[in-house]
Amino acid sequence: MNFYDTIFYFFAFVTLVSAAIVVFSKNIIYSAFSLLFTFFGVAGIYVLLNADFIAVAQLLIYVGGILVLLLFGVMLTNKVVSVEMKTGTLQTIPASIIVAMTAGALCGVFYMTDWKIVRSVPQMTTTANSLGEMFMTTYLLPFEVASVVLLVALVGAAMIARRDRAIQNLKPKI
Repeated sequence: MNFYDTIFYFFAFVTLVSAAIVVFSKNIIYSAFSLLFTFFGVAGIYVLLNADFIAVAQLLIYVGGILVLLLFGVMLTNKVVSVEMKTGTLQTIPASIIVAMTAGALCGVFYMTDWKIVRSVPQMTTTANSLGEMFMTTYLLPFEVASVVLLVALVGAAMIARRDRAIQNLKPKI
């Protein structure tokens, strides 16, 4: 077992343990903070896979944006509503069936795949140049279509939220 294997197992362990805390914790604040370590572990695995652009995007988008937004939302909702932020009942039987099926499928894939073993570590190369070139040449149309779909979803969500607020303002207050 070399240094890269040790680092991979460390990131895998951090990711799996923190993801388990996210799923099984009854306190939503603990789940949100454990999600931080899950995102960092996944970013570390991306770095080990020579996917530097995806690792940086993982840190910037998920850790820097979504997780901070989630934490602020959870903490502000806790103060406004003044309820204890605990999750509901745990669906153990369906969850254990799904986990057993997924583990069985993963073990089957693991044992049936002819794995290629590389003895030397390949040289690190950057992926940002090739991704940028593909986005602006080969995959330009799907990239633009995805951006338009996201814009339409954002506008639709704003319209729905605005309509709900307008409907609530029309209701008589008792």
